[in-house]
Amino acid sequence: MDGKLDQHARQRALAEIPGWIDAKDRDAFVKSFRFADFNAAFGFMARVALKAEAMNHHPEWLNVWNKVDVTLTTHSAGGVTALDIELAKFMNDCAE
Repeated sequence: MDGKLDQHARQRALAEIPGWIDAKDRDAFVKSFRFADFNAAFGFMARVALKAEAMNHHPEWLNVWNKVDVTLTTHSAGGVTALDIELAKFMNDCAE
């Protein structure tokens, strides 16, 4: 398990992952992705699922048609860790 990021590290990390913000009600990062249609959204989720499984680090997400809302946190650490940053960067790359 990676250690939970302190406030300085969180702010530095957010600067490196465009579009991600602090969750309002918990120690997590959130982002909404929008795609052309359901097929594109589902394809994104499939690519991310393979990476998440390889990392053994799984996102919380919700998909409705062309939108995927994601919350990243490391439950075992009680907050955001380097694993979340790695997965957020991967998700941003997949969404481009």
